[in-house]
Amino acid sequence: MIYEAKNFDHLLGTQGFSDQLLKNHFILYQGYITNTNKLSDTLLLMIKEGKTGTPEFAELKRRFGWEFNGMRLHELYFGNMSKKNKELNSNYLICKKAVADFGSVDGFKTDFIASGSMRGIGWVVMYYDPLNKKLFNVWINEHDAGHLSGCIPLLVMDIFEHAYMLDYGIKKADYIKVFMDAVDWEVVEARFNNIN
Repeated sequence: MIYEAKNFDHLLGTQGFSDQLLKNHFILYQGYITNTNKLSDTLLLMIKEGKTGTPEFAELKRRFGWEFNGMRLHELYFGNMSKKNKELNSNYLICKKAVADFGSVDGFKTDFIASGSMRGIGWVVMYYDPLNKKLFNVWINEHDAGHLSGCIPLLVMDIFEHAYMLDYGIKKADYIKVFMDAVDWEVVEARFNNIN
């Protein structure tokens, strides 16, 4: 086993998220860990057995990115949540960068929320491009498609139905509101500061 599931039980009791929804989500996340480890082991075995030219190897290789990113995106998502309301401090560097790139903090939030409100499943990620020193809010349709190469995720929101349907049905906008209230801006700030 290469990867071990992180414990996010400290999020139980987060306002706007039932414990049952969170527990279900944690189990789903643990499945990505299990599958990432299984695929890693299987691919190594296939390399040793000389099976790299097979269709099975190709499909498992493609699947690895989906499972790995499913694991990592969930870790970033749970990692940027808190059951304590941690406001975006105007003195944070990430706040100043959001103002520079979006015109205002409200402009950044409007864009992020609008990205999550689009029809479909996936993720919304606020990325930082270290080459051009710019923030982007990006829609990612699947775990393994739509990422900006070389960019660093700072804020991650899961918008697959499993993240909200148990509590909100099809009212994704209500989920997005409680998610934004649960963002741990100290974590987002720390992620940004670790780059610079």
